[in-house]
Amino acid sequence: MSGLVAQPGAGAHTGIGRIFERFPFLPAFVILIALLVLNGLFEPNSLSFGALTGLVSTYLALMLLAVAQTYVVYAADIDLSVGAILSLVNVSIIVLMQLMGGSALSVLVACFAGIGIGLACGIFNGIIVAGLRLQPIVATFATSIIFTGIALYIMPVSGIPAPSVYWRTYGGRLFDVPFVIYLAVAVAVILYVIARTRLITQLLAVGDNQQSAYQSGLPVTMTRIRGYALCGVFAALAALCITGDTASGDPLVGGAMTLNSVAAVVLGGTALSGGVGSVAGSVIGALIIGLVNSLVFFVGTPSEWQNLVQGLAILVALTVGILVSRRAGQ
Repeated sequence: MSGLVAQPGAGAHTGIGRIFERFPFLPAFVILIALLVLNGLFEPNSLSFGALTGLVSTYLALMLLAVAQTYVVYAADIDLSVGAILSLVNVSIIVLMQLMGGSALSVLVACFAGIGIGLACGIFNGIIVAGLRLQPIVATFATSIIFTGIALYIMPVSGIPAPSVYWRTYGGRLFDVPFVIYLAVAVAVILYVIARTRLITQLLAVGDNQQSAYQSGLPVTMTRIRGYALCGVFAALAALCITGDTASGDPLVGGAMTLNSVAAVVLGGTALSGGVGSVAGSVIGALIIGLVNSLVFFVGTPSEWQNLVQGLAILVALTVGILVSRRAGQ
């Protein structure tokens, strides 16, 4: 279980196989480097510091959403409502900022309120899935409809702008370094701290074998609820980023991002069956999706073919990663 719990047959693996067990995101990392090289060949400026920080800024929300998804996938669950949570938090903080006058204080209050909304949505999902023992994929699909409905009630029409102090700060620079880079570093530190907590070990144990985890005394239900709560918080953080990037509210902004978050998790080497994976891999997976989109544009793919080519490219990347992992595990 990514170095935390021994896996069946792990003793039979030696050398590179053990490396892949400890770092399941390595195939994704190799694909990431290859995509960076390809992007650089077709558009040399894409490897400049400005272009790379722009890539991080554009896809930071997806990275955070992929991280959110990872925490529930650890326990062999899934959350199809992360995009709806993002949308709900997005419109909620925009409206709250407007009601409070758009001052710096209102922005701060709205951000904390948005995180609270994400936490509440995550706990609600956890109670529905783990407490009532409903199927995660069906239950979270239903709650995604609920959250989207609430978002549409709050903001029926998209396009309400965020206060200038918000998006100017998010898109600004500090000591000639983009503010989003400081955010990315802060998130990395937070993820490092969370990775060292008992909760992550428990989530992985539940995903590895739920029955064994229960028999060993782990609070399985509460662990899964906490995983969904953590997922909701990071979905809210993703909403704060998407709000800063778009500078407006949209009750449907997160709809297309849900499946991308799942794809990023799988691309990063995290098993949907639970018990194996890492948030680092999910972040890499999100960057892979971003680089694939950039590459499709740089090679001059006609607009009517772009979605098809993007989907095929992501499928190829996923297939390569799985084949490499399986071969290394032999």
